[in-house]
Amino acid sequence: MEVALESNGFFVGIEYLATFFCGMVGGLAAVRKGYDIFAILVTTWLTALGGGIIRDVLLGELPPVGVSDKGLVLTALLAAVTVAIAHPEINRLKWSMLSLDALALGLYAVNGTSKAMMYHVSGTTSIFLGMFTALGGGLIRDMLINEVPVVIRDKHWYAVPSAVGCVLTVLVCKGVNAGIVGFPAEVVLDVLIVLLVVGMRLVSEIFDIQLPGALIRHNTYLPGESKYLKRPVVHPDKDDKGERR
Repeated sequence: MEVALESNGFFVGIEYLATFFCGMVGGLAAVRKGYDIFAILVTTWLTALGGGIIRDVLLGELPPVGVSDKGLVLTALLAAVTVAIAHPEINRLKWSMLSLDALALGLYAVNGTSKAMMYHVSGTTSIFLGMFTALGGGLIRDMLINEVPVVIRDKHWYAVPSAVGCVLTVLVCKGVNAGIVGFPAEVVLDVLIVLLVVGMRLVSEIFDIQLPGALIRHNTYLPGESKYLKRPVVHPDKDDKGERR
């Protein structure tokens, strides 16, 4: 059994492009930090292929594709060299890079989940492995350059689209295993899932749609207290009198 999107040369080409541009996003982050060329190479490689390495290690497929696939490794290294030379121009292509990063997010989510399902793990496990594939590279990148991971600091839809894509991919794979979905239909559905992930990611950025944070409350209600007694919430940076510590 093979991953549907990897069975067609066109989609393989898109995957290589996604690896290239995803790597450039990581390399650009290293350039902004003023790191040397070796650090740029490592950051680019891990951003582009780190998620797949995490997935393959957890699946027990060794060596992982991030080191065994010469084409993908060379693509990631080429991205590092490109960004080291053309970073002023690349830095100005904000929306182009955002779109290509969203494409990589969708492709990695679908491919990662499909590959996990090939190993006959549960649907829940496949969803997590798919999300590791999609988000792991960026997580490793931000940890390397000592920044709060974008999956944590970005309130726009980032992890959410990948989670939606992984869940839908599991449903498609289950349909294939049950004989309900044929191979051509699987390819079409996988493409639609990728487009959905890309669309959700871009819509959240264009219209500034953010996930809500914790519920803002000004009073606490504790068991045993009168329901009419309202106790003010003390700000963690202030004392009981409301003065800053």
